[in-house]
Amino acid sequence: MREVDLAIVGAGPAGLFGAYYAGFRGLSTAVIDALPEPGGQVTAMYPEKMIFDVAGFPGIRGRDLVANLVEQADQFHPQYLLGVRAEDLSYDGEQPVLTLSDGTVLRCGAVLITGGLGSFTARPLPAAVGFTGTGLVFFVPHLADLAGHDVVIVGGGDSAFDWALALQPIARSVTLVHRREKFRAHASTVARAQALPIEIIVNAEVTRIHGDGHCTGVEVAVRGAEPRTLPADSIVAALGFTADLGPLADWGLELDKRHIRVDSTTATNLPRVFAAGDISEYPGKVRLIAVGFGEAATAVNNAAVIIDPAAHLFPGHSSDNG
Repeated sequence: MREVDLAIVGAGPAGLFGAYYAGFRGLSTAVIDALPEPGGQVTAMYPEKMIFDVAGFPGIRGRDLVANLVEQADQFHPQYLLGVRAEDLSYDGEQPVLTLSDGTVLRCGAVLITGGLGSFTARPLPAAVGFTGTGLVFFVPHLADLAGHDVVIVGGGDSAFDWALALQPIARSVTLVHRREKFRAHASTVARAQALPIEIIVNAEVTRIHGDGHCTGVEVAVRGAEPRTLPADSIVAALGFTADLGPLADWGLELDKRHIRVDSTTATNLPRVFAAGDISEYPGKVRLIAVGFGEAATAVNNAAVIIDPAAHLFPGHSSDNG
């Protein structure tokens, strides 16, 4: 059993800022996430997209925001427990005990849940059933991995077009396949893609993946036209994600659909358990990254005085600490 002052469940922006703030308050911190790298939904769904509503940045790419948050937190050396889920919550006296999917047990001073959408799972590509090779991905952690590839992107939403725009300058070719004629993506994003050498095939579906061990191409059925075979070193199935609370739903938290009810201190109904960011709910809630940052700071400061009753709720200004 490991001991930690604060366990943060969720390594998205709110969780990463919470890790910084916990370190600023002198708390040891463990950050837990089912994804293999920090960043949560930003890393998984729009790392290359520009974000314009984070204070202090006229515009910042999603990947860069995550990198900055990790750097900010790293000065206090949080532990990262990635690729594992927080499965069970119990108590040892007053202190929460988390059991993770890999068997790790954490005895915590407090728990902060910053799980965003909860556990999210990529919607499957029907044509991939039975395909056991490599080359099929649902998001692209590192664009350089697809440099020089023939890339087929399946989907018609913002994520599909974002990947197309990001990959077009470095891939050998980019083709986007969508089953309808109309797109869910923002019209200006679609217009940008249409102005580039990106082939967009509508009223079409990928029906088969070719390749033994690694993808080499795909078959595309086009409504009202002859089927096509496209070269493809990589397929990005940008079909969206389904989200649920996963094991958190069984912890006894007071829920509002897929969100966790909190009070003005971000405390949940469970002792020493707080929630911040998109996963939390209260009257007047606004789900923005900027709001999640403030909620994470509120949660950490209120947790700090529970962990150490001699501590002050107000931490002082960071500028006073050099």
